[in-house]
This record gives sequence, structure tokens and C-alpha cells, in this order.
Amino acid sequence: MSKARVYTDVNVLRPKEYSDYESLTLQWGDQDDYEVVRKVGRGKYSEVFEGINVNSNERCIIKILKPVKKKKIKREIKILQNICGGPNIVKLLDIVRDQHSKTPSLIFEYVNSTDFKVLYPTLTDYDIRYYIYELLKALDYCHSQGIMHRDVKPHNVMIDHELRKLRLIDWGLAEFYHPGKEYNVRVASRRKPCVSRARLQVSNLSFNSSLDSPRRTMSSANSMHLDAISWICSVRTSRIKVKRYFKGPELLVDLQDYDYSLDMWSLGCMFAGMIFRKEPFFYGHDNHDQLVKIAKVLGTDELNAYLNKYHLELDPQLDALVGRHSRKPWSKFINADNQHLVSPEAIDFLDKLLRYDHQDRVTAREAMAHPYFSQVRAAESSRMRTQ
Repeated sequence: MSKARVYTDVNVLRPKEYSDYESLTLQWGDQDDYEVVRKVGRGKYSEVFEGINVNSNERCIIKILKPVKKKKIKREIKILQNICGGPNIVKLLDIVRDQHSKTPSLIFEYVNSTDFKVLYPTLTDYDIRYYIYELLKALDYCHSQGIMHRDVKPHNVMIDHELRKLRLIDWGLAEFYHPGKEYNVRVASRRKPCVSRARLQVSNLSFNSSLDSPRRTMSSANSMHLDAISWICSVRTSRIKVKRYFKGPELLVDLQDYDYSLDMWSLGCMFAGMIFRKEPFFYGHDNHDQLVKIAKVLGTDELNAYLNKYHLELDPQLDALVGRHSRKPWSKFINADNQHLVSPEAIDFLDKLLRYDHQDRVTAREAMAHPYFSQVRAAESSRMRTQ
């Protein structure tokens, strides 16, 4: 049995109510307190809008959930409540639901983020160190609270570069860690289409993009949202597909008793993409090909050692696809465009993240003490002294 190296017994030692999300009684706010301004995105389980609190006139983010099991909704809310106030974790402000459809929505703090595809190519060496350090704060905190995020990727890391503010969002796939428990390895898999593409026009309904423009009530947004659901679940958007690129080897080889270290692999994939300016770093076309892409970089000797250690076997078809590969040195990925971002300490840090064996990966707390972040730690200490 595989167990987490850190924060192993957090949920064992706490009262059962801490992680018993199925018994959570939801306290609903008033949906009429919020109005939709514009659509800002969608994911597998939700549609996301910029909104406004009509009482305070403050911006917010409204996440309207698609029909899923009630216990999944409760799990996300319970986790958000448990980690509320943690460093760089998005704040849940309210939960509301439509009186007629009963569609639930989560209300979050507003973050004026820039799309990572636009932002990342502009980041300096220090910027990357700073934002990865800020993300590690969020990960160490949620891990210390007995929670795995399980969906760390650029889409779920909101950065307001002007304010140098980072928030880790989308806790819909997060789960409480219990030592020895076997978890679903399909946690970040793409759904099969459920209907035809007949409703394209419905899902493309636009919302006013300016706060000065007429706004829509949440009831009207909910009604359009429900009309569009059957089409939306069939769409294979990049937001869904991209999850594969950040999947840890444990998910790809069906090791079910994984732990917080899954998040550290995903962080490593993000970090590699940032410093090598290669997004995504491991670009697999399906789950099998994803393992192939990893093996072509990390080699198959260590993959086989990992499989043997945990008494796992690849099915013959996958084993044949993976083939045999030697380990590639990280220096192979350095070029004229990225060499200013790839220092020896960056390579050392990356090497401690991208390891097949989840028990060999650096923890979030250990990562924060790595020499790669010495400048960031020094700047933070200086700021704290002057406050």
C-alpha cells in the first residue's frame, strides 16, 4: 500500500464531519443578489460568468453548475469551506440556486486574470519563480488540510499580473486524502459526447461585456444554461482535453492509492511548459500516447522500476506502444528562446517534480525551500520586515 509522505493522517485525526461532505447541509443565499455581466468560460461541469453583486456593486465570478450528482456539488462546497482563507486559494463568497430549475451556482471573488497563452510568453525568469512560489503556497496549504486538488493546470491558475495576485481555482475534482484509499484514476478524463451538435446557436448566446451595459438576471442565465446543457456536454473543448497533459503517471498506469504528490507532477508539467516555452510540455493525443510522450523524456528504465515497485503491469498493447527509450537530459530542451529562463537550479527543481515514482517527488513544503526560490523568499522577508 502506498501512503503520502506528508500530511498522511490529517483526515484520520480530525472529526468525521470535517471530510463527511455527504452530510453537509447547504445554506443557500439569494440568487437575486447577483446579475450576470458576461460569459468568461466553461468547463466540463460548469459554465462561468463574470457577475456583479447588486447590493455592493462588487464584481464576482458566477459558476453555474451543470447537472451532476448532488454529492459532487457538496464535496466541492465542503472543500472550499474547509480551505477558505488559505493563501492564494480562490474565496467562495456564496452559494445560490435557481428557484425553478434548482440549478446551483457558486459565487467567487473576482480575479482580473490574463489568459495564460497570452501571459506566459511575457513572463521573466523572476516572474516564473514568483508565481510558482505563490502556487506552492496554495498547494501546501490544501495538502496540509488533507485535500488533493487533482486538476492543477494553467487554466486553473488565475493570475492578475498587474496586482501580482495568483489564485488556484476550480476545486470540482478535489478530494479528501485518506491513506490507503483507492481513488478513481479517470479523475481528469474527457467525457464521451452524449448528443449531437444540433444546438450550436444556443450555447453561443452572448452576454454584455461591459458593466455599464444592460445586465441579465441569473434566472435568465440559468434558463439559457439549461437549454444548452445537452449540447455543451458533447463539445470537446480544449479546456477538457488539456487535462490529459498534466496527468501524473499514476493515473496513466492505474495506480489508485495515489496522494497529494499527484498535484506536484501537474505543477512540474506546468513549470516545464513555462521555462522551456513549450506548452503543453507532454503533448499526448490520448491517455496511452500521454504515457508514451513521458517515457520518451524520462526513459523506460525508470518507468519499469516504478511499475515493479508497485506491482503493476501495463497491458500488452500499451507496453508495445511505450516501447523502449533512454532518458533525455533536460538540456535537450534548452534553446535560444528559453535559455534565459533555464538556470541550473530551475533544472534541479524540475527534476525533483517530474519523477515517475510519486513518493520520490518533492512535496510542496520542500519545494518552497528549494534554492530556485531564494530570491523570492528574500524579497518576501524584506517586505514583511518593512510592513
